[in-house]
Amino acid sequence: MSEHRAPVELKHAYRLMNHGPTVLVSAAHDGQRNVMAAAWAMPLDFEPPKVAVVIDKSTFTRGLVERSGRFALQLPCTAQADMAFAVGNTHGGAEGVGDKFAHFGITAFEGRTPGLPLVVGCVAWLECRLLPEPHVQQAYDLFLGEVVAAEADTRVFSNGRWHFDGHPALRTLHHVAGGQFLLPSDAVQARPPA
Repeated sequence: MSEHRAPVELKHAYRLMNHGPTVLVSAAHDGQRNVMAAAWAMPLDFEPPKVAVVIDKSTFTRGLVERSGRFALQLPCTAQADMAFAVGNTHGGAEGVGDKFAHFGITAFEGRTPGLPLVVGCVAWLECRLLPEPHVQQAYDLFLGEVVAAEADTRVFSNGRWHFDGHPALRTLHHVAGGQFLLPSDAVQARPPA
């Protein structure tokens, strides 16, 4: 066994893989809207593009997603760390702070999906149509979506690639636990195989 290898408590095992980008999940239905943070989101397919995100049963956003059949995933940046942590640690709706957009002063805009609130200042936005899988949603809190529109901030994403150099405030957030985020830094370009 390597001297640098040590066991990890199983309750922390997810943290070994959980440093993909934090996303903000937003949804609206029948005059109500909400936004929450999620650390467990991932792409699933290329064409049509699909994503997966875990949305806990206790969240107000989940009900809006289920009733509207749509949601957005947005990638907040370094400048939004406090906001991302706040919306991830408060409850919206009547049981909580109400409309988190209003409560935290978050500016929203409408993308291509009418009525779907998108968060200003993020570096990427994916508008999704819910692919209903009631059993998977109920058993695992896992929501699948087909991406119907996507946009990115050209200062840090163009030609299909991220490039954060010169824009430290626009780096994506990668939540690792307890309000701590990692940031992407240097890129490494692999050599083609010989």
